[in-house]
Amino acid sequence: MIRRRDALLGLAALAAPVTLTRGAAAQTFPSRAVRMVIPFTAGGSNDVVGRMLADAMSQRLGQPVVVENRGGAGGVIGNDAVAKAEPDGHTILLAGSGSFVISSLVQTRLPYDPVRDFAAVAYLGASPNVITVHPSVRATNLRELQALAKARGEPLRFGTPGVGTNGHALGAMIGVVLGIEMEPIHYRGTGPALNDLIAGRLDLLTNASAPLQPHIEADKIRAIAIAGQSRSVALPNLSTSVEQGFPELDSSTWYGFLAPAATPADRIAVLHAAAVAAINEPDIKRRLIASGVDEIAPSPEPAHFTRLLASDRERWSRVVERANLRVQ
Repeated sequence: MIRRRDALLGLAALAAPVTLTRGAAAQTFPSRAVRMVIPFTAGGSNDVVGRMLADAMSQRLGQPVVVENRGGAGGVIGNDAVAKAEPDGHTILLAGSGSFVISSLVQTRLPYDPVRDFAAVAYLGASPNVITVHPSVRATNLRELQALAKARGEPLRFGTPGVGTNGHALGAMIGVVLGIEMEPIHYRGTGPALNDLIAGRLDLLTNASAPLQPHIEADKIRAIAIAGQSRSVALPNLSTSVEQGFPELDSSTWYGFLAPAATPADRIAVLHAAAVAAINEPDIKRRLIASGVDEIAPSPEPAHFTRLLASDRERWSRVVERANLRVQ
């Protein structure tokens, strides 16, 4: 009975807001709903991951975690909203490798500083990117895509979730590595780009597998490669770009939480703990893996994510330079 009571008390403590002491005054954090800004329209991989985590984090924080989609400019609009938010821990950004790192390298005129204006909260995990085509594109792998594109004599139209996103960078690299012409068509998120791919208005789209899987399974679009070294748990029969002879096409989409700079460290710690506990919840982990988030490796501390951001920025700067992706 004592053990059962202690276990129940422990569960109750996980769901309760944390009392933070500052001087003589005590503050409860969070004291109201936490806003989770997703810098894309609904329907993309960031949206899928964010909404899975929102409810689980709410239970641990004792306050609702409300998803707010702020799409546009390859993630810049949503990023800017968080950079300028009150640094009290009640606003967080679900950042991604494309929307946060690549976009800042491609778009040189930003309304915020990607290093100084944000504080790392938690790295969550990553999804390998899938290269897909419309069924009218008669290619089942990258070699066939290369031959088809060279024979047809006009660019392949590829959709992106916005300028500077992972989909933009990988699409451009496909053109460079395969030696074919690629024409980017930019959208405000994955959802509208995916709709146009299904409708046949695009030839190609790359993205994390979560929003693509149902349409691949329904034969509305065709997956031709995983852009990476390892096959995806969600799509085990799909060969990788490395297996197909194009090791340079190595791209994954990671997910992590950031807060405005100057957010107090104790509040960052509370958010980090809630995020890590949420993503490690067995049901959440199972659903994320089924959606193509193959790597679930939450950071042990916020500083770990800070270091990852720096190394990822260095890696993608070389890709951006090679593909000549910079825009003014």
